[in-house]
Amino acid sequence: MRGNRSRDTGPERQLRAVLHERGLRYRINARPLTGVRRTADVVFPRLQIAVFVDGCYWHGCPDHYRPSRANQQFWQTKIEGNKARDAETDRLLADAGWASIRVWEHEVPQPAADRVETAVRGTPEVETSAE
Repeated sequence: MRGNRSRDTGPERQLRAVLHERGLRYRINARPLTGVRRTADVVFPRLQIAVFVDGCYWHGCPDHYRPSRANQQFWQTKIEGNKARDAETDRLLADAGWASIRVWEHEVPQPAADRVETAVRGTPEVETSAE
């Protein structure tokens, strides 16, 4: 498991590159809420927007998650716990007035960046394909 990066993954770096290219400035790998041990991949503190790039396996992507064949019960419990923590994180952020945006690792960076840019700039969203 040590080989799995928890930060600066390929999908995170790709999304950040597109956001930076569009002139958006942000903090990376930061805790949006003090006292809550949750780290967002991209944070716009002044605007109270947190972006999470979720891995398909670790966060139970409905399109790409495939259960492990070995130690099934352990991994099922782990993934369900991750999903519950994600939902709790979104709720805690919303309760504190923050917006949370979740991006799956398999999403194309440009449309994902469109969603983030729309939230940051407050512009009407342009209809684009999610994948």
